[in-house]
Amino acid sequence: MARRVSICCADVWTGKEGSGRWRGRVGMKREKIRELKEKVNCGALLERAGFAVDVKESTRRAVKFRRGGEIVIVTHEGKGWFDPLSDDKGDIFALVQRLDHVGFVEGVESVASLVGFQTSDPVWEKALPARPAATSLADRWSARCVPWRGSATWRYLSGARFLPASVLRMAITNNQLREGPYGSMWAAHTDHAGIVCGWEERGPEWRGFSTGGSKTLFRLGARDALRLCVTEAAIDAMSLAAFESLRDGSQYLSTGGGWSPLTDAALRILASRPGVTLVAATDTNDQGETFAERLRVLADSAGCAWQRLRPMADDWNEALQEKAKVEKEKREEWKKGRHAGCAPPASREASPGGAGP
Repeated sequence: MARRVSICCADVWTGKEGSGRWRGRVGMKREKIRELKEKVNCGALLERAGFAVDVKESTRRAVKFRRGGEIVIVTHEGKGWFDPLSDDKGDIFALVQRLDHVGFVEGVESVASLVGFQTSDPVWEKALPARPAATSLADRWSARCVPWRGSATWRYLSGARFLPASVLRMAITNNQLREGPYGSMWAAHTDHAGIVCGWEERGPEWRGFSTGGSKTLFRLGARDALRLCVTEAAIDAMSLAAFESLRDGSQYLSTGGGWSPLTDAALRILASRPGVTLVAATDTNDQGETFAERLRVLADSAGCAWQRLRPMADDWNEALQEKAKVEKEKREEWKKGRHAGCAPPASREASPGGAGP
């Protein structure tokens, strides 16, 4: 005989029938499940569990939460989530079962207790216009201008990000960069054949990835290079290239901050070539170390060499900016020292009569 149990605002049926096939099975009115999904944000569960928003790494569409080395990305306006370091993803109920290590019934009760909870998601200053869904990736990429010296994107990359012209010219020559809205940059992710699959979007007030695009790899450098430097962002890949003055035999790659199946497959194709060295040039933080370990495991399975290369700051672009500031201070000190060290010009005035006593 089935038994009806009331849990918060959801009706749950438990029990078993005849052959025992129904043991542990739970049924719930669909409208109650939909109601909880609409009322509770995944971020509320994460904040209750001790996660905090990483504003620097978050976007309007994807809010990144951290708890030590753990990362969860909240998507679909708080209704969905995924773990960029694994294949785990789902809705609010899958998340509560993961965080609280409980079954579905207990998870429903936990979710219901958070109805009305207000999350502390960051407030974004400016929204970009929505793009028509029917426009293909190739058309959207081709419709954007290539950056040129003096353009908004060029000023952002060279002025705010301190990337040298030599690196920008190589990326442009390789069809890796486009002008994004509001002075932002689009950095292409391509497959092994060079086809654009998506792009990283970075700007003064914007960070994201192309709608409908797929993360594969941003690639800067010779396609036959055997030294593969893997970073977490295209700007970091270009920053490392600047540090190394576009080292011969090196290719600078970016995973776009994730590790998708396409990214994994692309890296394995590159690492499978004879003589390859896989350089883990990821950030100096917990996520960077996790990515570096993944790259080490991948290198072991592919039978190639592996190295760890850490930036002197949190990431390569921060290190590049710090280097530029130090160099600027040295130049200013040198100019001051040179000015102070110059003797004053001798007086051209002569004593009356033009001669001394």
